[in-house]
Amino acid sequence: MKWPPPPRPLEGGLVRLEPIDPAHREGVEAISRDADTWAWIDRRVPGDQAAFAAWFDARLAATRAGREWCFVTHSLAGGEPIGSSSYVNVRPEHAGIEIGWTWLHPSAWRTGANLEAKLLMLDHAFDELGCMRVEFKTDARNERSRAALAALPTTFEGIFRKHMLTPVVGVRDSAYYSIVDDDWPEVREQLASRLSRRAEAAARA
Repeated sequence: MKWPPPPRPLEGGLVRLEPIDPAHREGVEAISRDADTWAWIDRRVPGDQAAFAAWFDARLAATRAGREWCFVTHSLAGGEPIGSSSYVNVRPEHAGIEIGWTWLHPSAWRTGANLEAKLLMLDHAFDELGCMRVEFKTDARNERSRAALAALPTTFEGIFRKHMLTPVVGVRDSAYYSIVDDDWPEVREQLASRLSRRAEAAARA
């Protein structure tokens, strides 16, 4: 597995994922104030500038050190940031990685932005970085996230009970999902097909 990734953006038809940079701070902070965005991540961020700064600085430092790799998600149409997603829990010795810290401003929900961002990051992980396994986890109570992961599709692997202590929320059970390299060709085809159908529907609207 190749790590860290090359410092370049990933671009599709809807979104452009740029490696996090200090220049992103102002634009990302401006879209981080909706409480729904952070309900299952860190509920302190929307109303606390210091909490946002701590989140942003942690992602920047981890990316620079190669412990994680954070992308800032931009709308290709407007050019503005709409969210973020990261490679985390990197295990180069086992060719494994997690896609996490994923959030989008509600204005980008149900637009295909998350779907395409996942396709770009999965394609990069399997076909360029050489991953054997990509995993995802979410709060077991987060039905919206779990439905989205099941629809990718991923394989549900179970619940880690009392897995984490989450700010404000408290004790969290985590639902784990994965895609492995054997799954990837079929998953990629399904993702590409879903995006194509969405684009066709948008063109007819």
